[in-house]
Amino acid sequence: MTTTTKKYSGTSRLIHWIMAVLILGMIVVGFLMVQEGWSRPVQNTMFISHKNIGVLLLILIFVRLFNRWRNPPNLAPVELDPMQEFAARMAHFGLYALLLIMPLAGYIRVRAGGFPIEALDALGIPTLVPRSEALAEAAKMVHFYGAYAITALVVMHIGAACFHGLVRKDGVFSRMWPPVGKGA
Repeated sequence: MTTTTKKYSGTSRLIHWIMAVLILGMIVVGFLMVQEGWSRPVQNTMFISHKNIGVLLLILIFVRLFNRWRNPPNLAPVELDPMQEFAARMAHFGLYALLLIMPLAGYIRVRAGGFPIEALDALGIPTLVPRSEALAEAAKMVHFYGAYAITALVVMHIGAACFHGLVRKDGVFSRMWPPVGKGA
């Protein structure tokens, strides 16, 4: 087993953990807000927060990608069998892809459906897509299935982190933990 000592930069870790908390919250709220039985004010609050945090997450993913491009990680390799390495690469690719697709599909669904996004409206940012029920429905389906896909990938990501941190103890988990502090 190879033990790693280097960490991701403090900025990378901070962005990761802010996004992790927001994404976990978005998954929970996203599944709850469409369930029956909520009072209208509670359901409205969930929809409004989901839309506006989605905008924040879209901004954060671009910040994260820019940060990664400007500061690529310089981490020691970890010995993984080829299938595990392939699975890890595909899972990370899928997470990054869905972190772009989900807020974009949500934005298109909301705007094409003629609904507000309060944070963008308050900033005077115009709607970038035409009003179209067909477009709204297509984006709704992408967002719906994407929600299950990103949930599965997040569960896999958390499971892999726990496996590396608790079973293998190979230093992979400690690359990203703690969320702040001096990197190696």
